[in-house]
Amino acid sequence: MIAKLKGIIDNIGEDCCIIDVNGVGYLVNMSSRSLSKLKQGEYASLLIETVIKEDSITLFGFQNPWEKEWFNTLTKIQGVGGKVCLSILSALSPAQLSQAVAAQDKSSFLRASGVGPKLATRLVTELKDKIVTIPVEYINSPDLDDTIKSDTDKEPTKTNEKNKTNSYTQESDNKTYNNTEDVTSALTNLGYQKIDAYRVATEICLNNPDADLGTLIRLALKEFNQLEK
Repeated sequence: MIAKLKGIIDNIGEDCCIIDVNGVGYLVNMSSRSLSKLKQGEYASLLIETVIKEDSITLFGFQNPWEKEWFNTLTKIQGVGGKVCLSILSALSPAQLSQAVAAQDKSSFLRASGVGPKLATRLVTELKDKIVTIPVEYINSPDLDDTIKSDTDKEPTKTNEKNKTNSYTQESDNKTYNNTEDVTSALTNLGYQKIDAYRVATEICLNNPDADLGTLIRLALKEFNQLEK
């Protein structure tokens, strides 16, 4: 089972690429969103999902774990195969997918080629309890690679100061991400739907990055009480 490939991008097609790993070329199917970030002749590292059928072995490639997790989640929906998954991931980033499901936004799924009204309805309905949790920094930027690129392109005034700031920002983002998962879990244990819990937890944790977990849960419950009035 192939789970990851590292090599040189030999060729890029409309919905796939060939990655040369020590002289062996692997054909990898990918979303157009991920393919657009590859450059022919340059080194790349791809996460791989291997799909084995009676008459074929197909490799699907991803540039981040959330795109791969969404792929695996989407393929569990009846009528959604690998190609439809890639079409959805071409139209929506992982963060946008989570937001679309949380908002029960069928129109977002209709942007994907091969997704009609009936399938869009089935997707938002069946995915409401299967939202892939995306780190806060990814939620704030649909394309994580672009965020990383913009950060590294900035000219630092003082190297030590920049490293200190980046370390603090990463630590803060990790804390908020963990809090979002913990608050979502607490709310679902109290009987709230995961789709609603995730939406409220994300908002509360983003707006209160320095609050402790107990405070965040109380604020989330207060938000639910206001919504129920």
